Amino acid sequence: MYSRYELWQDTRRYKPSFNTKEPMTRSIHLLLVAALTLWALPAVAAPQYLNPEPLSRIVAGTAVETVKKGERIRLPVNSRCADIATILANGAEALTQPGSRFNTAKLDFQLVREEIFPIQLKSYLSGKSPYLRGTIGMINMAAEALSQDPRTRPVIIYQMSWSTGGAALVVKPGIGLVKSLKGKTIALQAYGPHVDFMSKILRDAGLTVDDVSLRWLPDLTGTEDSPMAAFQQDDVDAAFVITRDALALTTRVATDAGDIAGGARLLLSTRTANRIISDVYAVRSDYLQSHRKEVQQFVQALMKAGEALQTLVAEKQSRGSDYRQLMTAAARLLLENENAVAEIEDIYADCELAGWQGNVNFFESPTFLRSLVHLTNEMQPAFIAMGLIESQLPLQSAGWDYSQLHDGLGLIESTSGPRFNQQQVASAVAQKLRQGALDAGELFSFEILFEPNQQNFPETLYQDAFQKVVEFTSTYGGALVTIEGHSDPLGYLRKKNSGESPLLLGHIKQSAKNLSLSRSVAVRNSLVNYALSHGVTLNQNQFAVVGQGIAKPKSGICSSDPCAPVTDKERLDSMRIEFHILQVETEASLSDSL
Repeated sequence: MYSRYELWQDTRRYKPSFNTKEPMTRSIHLLLVAALTLWALPAVAAPQYLNPEPLSRIVAGTAVETVKKGERIRLPVNSRCADIATILANGAEALTQPGSRFNTAKLDFQLVREEIFPIQLKSYLSGKSPYLRGTIGMINMAAEALSQDPRTRPVIIYQMSWSTGGAALVVKPGIGLVKSLKGKTIALQAYGPHVDFMSKILRDAGLTVDDVSLRWLPDLTGTEDSPMAAFQQDDVDAAFVITRDALALTTRVATDAGDIAGGARLLLSTRTANRIISDVYAVRSDYLQSHRKEVQQFVQALMKAGEALQTLVAEKQSRGSDYRQLMTAAARLLLENENAVAEIEDIYADCELAGWQGNVNFFESPTFLRSLVHLTNEMQPAFIAMGLIESQLPLQSAGWDYSQLHDGLGLIESTSGPRFNQQQVASAVAQKLRQGALDAGELFSFEILFEPNQQNFPETLYQDAFQKVVEFTSTYGGALVTIEGHSDPLGYLRKKNSGESPLLLGHIKQSAKNLSLSRSVAVRNSLVNYALSHGVTLNQNQFAVVGQGIAKPKSGICSSDPCAPVTDKERLDSMRIEFHILQVETEASLSDSL
């Protein structure tokens, strides 16, 4: 009897590209695709949810076979951005073409699109392919199942990319913060790329998987058994979906069928959380041992193709024929529709290729907080709690000599995440302060306290808080971090009660604001120095310092003035620095690259 996983079919359904005389902007194109996607989705009964179990049970009974020698190697690909580079390396065809980068490296592949991870695992175990294609979270979910036989233990050989916009969390009204997910029901694909995303943001909000109810689905998009379809059920509060589906769920668009109302909002995407979902290739341990040089050539060819892809995209106006040929091939191989070039361009725009330097950081840098080791240690406890794995198991890397791998590379700098525009950030923060909406778009927040008359914030006292901020900025490179200083209002209230003039009271308020601003600056400077001392360089433009003074005391506001503190603790608690991690994706002016 076949399990549901064995009966899975590839369920992605892609719509044809819109053919117009004028090129469509990416946002307009996505909006139209979103509208049609939601309009075309039939009204159905509740999706068929899964009760996920460890992958070791799903693939149990699959006989482990050696990869056959002398046969063309099957190379799995997914419909994600870095796979466009893989197609380029193969000569823009499913079979390796003469003169391509793979062919020059004496490699011979048949590209096989495989989106259903359990099916890919069975091909891997049975020797149909020595390679495994997935996110680092997916490999972590499979490591236990694949390590039961030492021959098939996965070795991570190459980081392909980071997701920088392709995945999103949509929520229904009333959910304003990530921590507001507590007690809510979340839909997501089982064993898919968004499991990593969910576990990380819950952890950063101080939640665990026990704080939410999970609805697991077999498909990622395009069917009645996908998170998008589940989100339209009354008993589902949030869903992890691809960007196209997020737009469909959150946008109101006029069509011939009438207005389509999303009735939801995008709480967070990987455009902000740009260091969570990492796409990688892994290889069987036995194959690496017997074909190490071949696997190294594969990795180097992918690096060269990644650089060539970036150059081609940058020069697409002058190299239009080459560009169209590649994008058409990618649309045919990844989306099964060679007219879906616009969709391929959208996919490419939603990731950051890791490149040579990214791989050095990911595999070798002890100070890179989003490395293979860090991600594995972060994910596996959460996966155990979800019942997806039963025990922790370190992932192995190939241990490449990267000085050899950079031969023949131009070492093009990868698109790094958002580069914040300092002047625009300052202007936007000032406007938010005037509107009283500085915390709009807040994802996470926490605070530290200080003593009366304190001016310095040494690492010895605030190391835990500084480390937390460094980890947040390393993960959420597209977020704005505000450092807000707050003051004790008691001195102001005493002067007011003694009958001081409004002019003097105004000076006291301004002095408190100036003092809290200087403290915010001192905290930022100490934070930057702390990070540098630990080998991490922070982007200071990602931070906005704010002096709130006595405007938001812990005692609250009574009429137009601070309420008098009732206890000494309430007074001292007002003397604080608050860190707020804010979603700013919709405010494109804040960043040079958003």
